[in-house]
Amino acid sequence: MIKRKEKYNEVPELTVSEKIRVRFNETDPLGIVWHGYYITYFEDGREAFGRKHGISYLDIQQSGYTTPIVKSKCEHKLSLRYGDVARIETTIVDSPAAKMIFRYKIFDANENVVCIGETIQVFVDGKGDLSLNYPSFFEDWKRKMGLLK
Repeated sequence: MIKRKEKYNEVPELTVSEKIRVRFNETDPLGIVWHGYYITYFEDGREAFGRKHGISYLDIQQSGYTTPIVKSKCEHKLSLRYGDVARIETTIVDSPAAKMIFRYKIFDANENVVCIGETIQVFVDGKGDLSLNYPSFFEDWKRKMGLLK
């Protein structure tokens, strides 16, 4: 018997790393990144992942779908400050369900883990209907990436 959790595995060989520099407007009066911006950094990581692996928001949109986020979580470990350069690692989680799960790790310049998180996105077609099965473009993408046989 396969346990439900065993069906959801990170795919480390598809991990994408992206550097960002903390901008002044992302900080509070003490110069520390406001907590809400970490979700924006996750989006930066997702965008980099999509560009590298051919599944960007524009690619998805051209296939007639959108992928709204239905769940996000973010755990803060350390703080980033104005001017810091951070690195975001974005990894997709292989799921048997019709959704995309991404996990994130944000590192500071010393490679300390600053933040970890996860987002879950579903597929919605042009009529606004939720897709309960993989859209064909996503099934093709998973096959191309070696995630489907």
